Amino acid sequence: MLTRPIPKSNEQLPVVGLGTWQTFDVGTASRERSALARVATDFFRSGGTVIDSSPMYGGAEEVVGDLLAEPHVIPEGVRPFLATKVWTRGRQAGIDEMNRSMARMRTTTMDLMQVHNLVDADTHLPVLREWKQAGKIRYIGITHYAHSAFDELERRMRTDELDFVQLPYSIVDRAAEKRLLPVAQDTGTAVLVMRPFAEGQIFRRVHGKPLPDWASDFDCTSWSAFLLKFVLSHPAVTCPIPATANPSHLADNCRAGDGRLPDEATREKMARLFTI
Repeated sequence: MLTRPIPKSNEQLPVVGLGTWQTFDVGTASRERSALARVATDFFRSGGTVIDSSPMYGGAEEVVGDLLAEPHVIPEGVRPFLATKVWTRGRQAGIDEMNRSMARMRTTTMDLMQVHNLVDADTHLPVLREWKQAGKIRYIGITHYAHSAFDELERRMRTDELDFVQLPYSIVDRAAEKRLLPVAQDTGTAVLVMRPFAEGQIFRRVHGKPLPDWASDFDCTSWSAFLLKFVLSHPAVTCPIPATANPSHLADNCRAGDGRLPDEATREKMARLFTI
């Protein structure tokens, strides 16, 4: 899998990650977790490392921790890059929640801690900086899903010395291209992309339709890879994090991180397929 650097450190990250929203919020029964164990195993064997979660996602953090503790899920020599979020108000409540998240994900050092949807960011960001200085977390960031929060995301990228920002971006939602992605490049902020499939709505539009012949020009063999390669072809993007509980879908997603990416002219040609 291709990698891209985290701008603030130059650490290389594989370019396709794994989200856990809804898909990892399951019970303890083996029938509920068997497919997820396969997803996690295949994800690492395909070269991925970035797994993103949140206390907002029900039991997802605990499921991640349990699965990664199983034998043979993580290949020898592979180190997962674990990301989660703080999603509460108040300093002590935030500290308590982050400690719970780390316990659930079974780690003593969180690779990335993010302020989820900017909830009480002025309270939590100083704590995140303290924890980063102490080595308890490696990187800090912020997230938001709504276009109405883009002004605040931009302001904080410029003023808060963030390592990461997480935002929505897809072939049918290019609003982040106009301001946030250029700001990320200007400020050296790594970008995790949520909703690269627009919550699945894109697949309903392409269901039953063949890929264009020219998709082979950038080593693309599925619609999911087509959509992820579009996202990845923007130079500001570090890693999209599509969520899935389906091993077959996971394989298609990971293949987006292999081979060539479309150039700017091809990106616009791709986007025109989805112009209403």
